[in-house]
This record gives sequence, structure tokens and C-alpha cells, in this order.
Amino acid sequence: MSAAGDRLQDTVRQAALALPGTDHGYPFTKHLDVYKVAGKVFLIVTDDPDEQIITVKCEPEHARAQVRRYATITPGRYLDKRHWISLGPGPGITERLVTDAVEDSYDLAVERLPRRDRPDAR
Repeated sequence: MSAAGDRLQDTVRQAALALPGTDHGYPFTKHLDVYKVAGKVFLIVTDDPDEQIITVKCEPEHARAQVRRYATITPGRYLDKRHWISLGPGPGITERLVTDAVEDSYDLAVERLPRRDRPDAR
């Protein structure tokens, strides 16, 4: 079952806030809810009801595969299009898919942190 836009956004917010060391805010604009771990962005939720997307970090090969597989997954809207993807509601976009995308993005951000800055293991 596909996740509707508002449910997709609620799901990713809950998933992100459950991860250790996560904080969020609106540093760019009132329509972009930005989630970080130790100051590193791993999730952007677009709060515009006409554009209900999320943007996450993704390994380049996996990103290309996701873009080919799903019509509503595109190269990252606001960031490096090689390392970020944007997901919108549509066929095949499930709550599990977006939760996995958020967790993978968080893991990529944490892997790039010095060990002393990493939050407690999850």
C-alpha cells in the first residue's frame, strides 16, 4: 500500500526523531524541516502541502536504482543529485520504504562523523 503525502511525512518525522542524537529545525525556510545528527543533515521534509516530498542521503548506485524503479523518486531536489534522492507519494512508496531511506541516510551521516562525535549506537 502506498503512503499518502501527509502520512509519508509523519512517518519519516517519527523515524528520524527516534534515532539517537537527532535534532531538527527550519534553518533555510519555513517550508523545509531539516533533520541533523551532530550538525550533519540527513533528512529534509518539505512542509509545502502542494509538494509533499522528503530528501535523504543515499549511496550513488542505490540512488540511481531507486530513481529507475520508482516514478516518484528523483535525484535530490535541494542537494547534490548524486548523493541525495527526493521521495514523494506514489505507487510503491510505502511507509517501510521511506523509514528505511531515513535510517540509511542517518547511518551515512553518522559514518562520516569522527567517532567522538557519533551518538550512542542504536
